[in-house]
Amino acid sequence: MDKDQVLGHVLRLLDDVLSLDGRSQTFTRDTALLGALPELDSMAVVSLITALEEQLGLVVDDDDIDGDTFATVGSLADFVSARLG
Repeated sequence: MDKDQVLGHVLRLLDDVLSLDGRSQTFTRDTALLGALPELDSMAVVSLITALEEQLGLVVDDDDIDGDTFATVGSLADFVSARLG
């Protein structure tokens, strides 16, 4: 999966998990997530990680996650790309 495909998948997951009703389609790599989207609370982070694991076959350990991972759409997509790579 190339970086554009990963980004598209991350945007779809954000939309689905956070119930954004298509708002994620206006997001760019620089769109802030954690602290900027009220929908992205601690429970939503867990749900998003679970969805990434289930849909992409990722294994995410607790030690792999920090606030920087969810800082922006781009940082989350880069995290997913690195795990897939």
